[in-house]
Amino acid sequence: MTHVSSAPAQKAPAADSSKSLYGGTGTRRITVRDIAAAKQRGEKWPMLTAYDAMTASVFDESGIPVMLVGDSMGNCHLGYESTVPVTMDEITMLSAAVVRGTERALIVGDLPFGSYQEGPVQALRNATRLVKDAGVGAVKLEGGERSADQIELLVQSGIPVMAHVGLTPQSVNAYGGYPVQGRGEEAAQQLLRDAKAVQNAGAFAVVLELVPAELAAEVTRSLHIPTVGIGAGAECDAQVLVWTDMAGMTGGRVPRFVKQYAQLREVLGGAAKAFAEDVVGGGYPAAEHSFH
Repeated sequence: MTHVSSAPAQKAPAADSSKSLYGGTGTRRITVRDIAAAKQRGEKWPMLTAYDAMTASVFDESGIPVMLVGDSMGNCHLGYESTVPVTMDEITMLSAAVVRGTERALIVGDLPFGSYQEGPVQALRNATRLVKDAGVGAVKLEGGERSADQIELLVQSGIPVMAHVGLTPQSVNAYGGYPVQGRGEEAAQQLLRDAKAVQNAGAFAVVLELVPAELAAEVTRSLHIPTVGIGAGAECDAQVLVWTDMAGMTGGRVPRFVKQYAQLREVLGGAAKAFAEDVVGGGYPAAEHSFH
């Protein structure tokens, strides 16, 4: 006769929400181990760029778990036409500011064009500078198989690396623009090889930029490290946007993949006009803004 226990059925343990990357209650810095654990839990998470202490503090208080001090600063912060002119001095200075403005987020500093292409030793020298002088918790560099040796040396030296495949904006001159990558069987297979190469080299995550959604989903299923999508569909483990695009600060046309969650350019412009009109009309400063 089969014995049936009268004890109540055991429920599966509930997920510990305190460990969530977004919305978690922990106060220590998020690390790459937390990123790996989120992949295991199937947790999706957001990443934004940041370039100064004040903006970074707002995102930190909002719970954004990972911030990228991207070389996108070239386009949206420093006035360059592309990311190519951005220097190590610029990245280091602004990365340090973002670190100072945050308490919980993992800060990832970009290695700009020309700072790692010579090989692993150059990559280690510049990545070490970002870790020591700016205090970032990880670095990011572009390229798949071609950058595997750099990634491997950095990881072996104790520097976590976020890789970046698909459209790599530092190669804009070679691409002749910003085309979608991975279309066609041969290109798709190369992108998959690139993603696996950076994983095998030790990267803790990989950005997939401007990749067909179906291919990005296949890459995400094929890797044990998280994928971070930007124009790569909804199946990536995380999503990143340039904050000035996300918040509506960017003027003119924005890429198709951008969703604008505010119109800060309009808000800021309105505030500037209101201030100017107050000054011209004598409304500012009023008595309450003056000292006697």
